[in-house]
Amino acid sequence: MKIKKGDTVLIIKGKDKGKTGKVIKALPKENRIIVEGLNLVKKHLKPKRAGEKGEIIEKPAPLHVSKVKLICPLCKKPTKIGYTFINDIKKRKCKKCQKTFD
Repeated sequence: MKIKKGDTVLIIKGKDKGKTGKVIKALPKENRIIVEGLNLVKKHLKPKRAGEKGEIIEKPAPLHVSKVKLICPLCKKPTKIGYTFINDIKKRKCKKCQKTFD
């Protein structure tokens, strides 16, 4: 998976199309990521003790990686990512500006 925790991404499909956010968690086995403040779903919580009220909270849900594009930290444009090796170290490379980062 080419997107990591801390990356900034642009959502290209779904209800939050066109919005950008920071990746707070990457789930590589499922090919999904969680983006801060986007793809929010409502969760209903039952009261835990007698006398308490139940509540509805909004939390970010996982989003498939194919629905987002990484924003290059150098050229600030949404782009595809490639890989290159520099001194036997694997680095990510922006397909638009051709610069390596990471």
